[in-house]
Amino acid sequence: MTTATAAEDGRLAENIAWFGRALRAAGLKVGPGRILDAVAAVEMAGVGAREDFYWTLHALFVSRHEDSVVFDQAFRLFWRRRAHQERLIAMLSPVAVPQREQKRESVLRRVEEALFAGVGTERQVEKPRVEVEARLSASVEDVLRTKDFAQMSAAELAEARRRIAHLRMPDDRARTRRLVPDPKGRRLDLRASLRAAVATGGDLVLLKRRGEREKPPPVVALVDISGSMADYSRPILSFLHALAARRKVSVFLFGTRLTNVTRQLARRDPDAALAAVSASARDWAGGTRIAASLRAFNVEWSRRVTAQNPVVLLFTDGLEREVDDTLPGEMARLKRSCRRLVWLNPLLRYEGFEPKAQGVAAMLPQVDEMRPVHDLKSLESLVAALSGPISRWSLPPPVRK
Repeated sequence: MTTATAAEDGRLAENIAWFGRALRAAGLKVGPGRILDAVAAVEMAGVGAREDFYWTLHALFVSRHEDSVVFDQAFRLFWRRRAHQERLIAMLSPVAVPQREQKRESVLRRVEEALFAGVGTERQVEKPRVEVEARLSASVEDVLRTKDFAQMSAAELAEARRRIAHLRMPDDRARTRRLVPDPKGRRLDLRASLRAAVATGGDLVLLKRRGEREKPPPVVALVDISGSMADYSRPILSFLHALAARRKVSVFLFGTRLTNVTRQLARRDPDAALAAVSASARDWAGGTRIAASLRAFNVEWSRRVTAQNPVVLLFTDGLEREVDDTLPGEMARLKRSCRRLVWLNPLLRYEGFEPKAQGVAAMLPQVDEMRPVHDLKSLESLVAALSGPISRWSLPPPVRK
């Protein structure tokens, strides 16, 4: 296909724009500028074989290695479907792309969701049917919101992870030591004031001020992946993945050993991030050594990740296998190194819960707050709590001996 033919048809730019919007909905950083560049590049290079067209768009739309898989799936799905409807796309796809041996189902599902999110589709639904589905969706949403993660099916867990990714994360702010220009700041900025005086020839000196910079405090998460927490670990990791997109988050897994998975969880694709985290930890669904894991964190990682006075989220049920005298000391050391220590315990979903277990009794005096975390509603409450002041209302009463 020549450039002249594509320009005469008049649909090439429109299709590339729809394709760029689909990629943006799938998570790629594709803005209007890149779409215009892609249209210009295709018009300049001409459209010959499908492979040439593929790599031309790939060069414009893919900027990171992990985005290449999403682009590949989106390209095959988007251009294949439209090829049956438009002559232009048929000319753009003269050769079928060979199928890969291993289908990446997670990426394909995300791409399909992006394409069906109203991008380039023109589906009309009858009005009576829409009303019935809306009532049904509201009912299902209420049930899913309060359903325990441990009782969810695979499809419900997938839907829960999707909703967790769209949670509105806390917007709390904390002052830092770094100063930034601030007209209402308490400190006088002499250097900036002198620079401003030079601009006026020295006739007028405007005093400049600086104030403390505010930004979301970092979060350090310690996630228990032992057998008793196996049903809750993955939804919690999905929550931390969504939280890491908005602030600095350091994540450690512990069962019988401590594993730093901050880098693996930093991947943009949620499915790829969770897969990398799962591959990193070798003690999934095993035993629990809370004291040893906390000691490993305090000795090896505390100085590196708690320098900015973070909020520490401790996800565990506190069911320590071997309780000894070191656990209270390690908890106290962890408390001193952070701004706020929040214990998230799925056992709090039971109304009659009491801190009778030795591990729970040893850890409880050192935490600022203990909250349940077993369903979507509890995660929404956690988000609201992180935005507000410290509260100890959720701490259970002490056990009478």
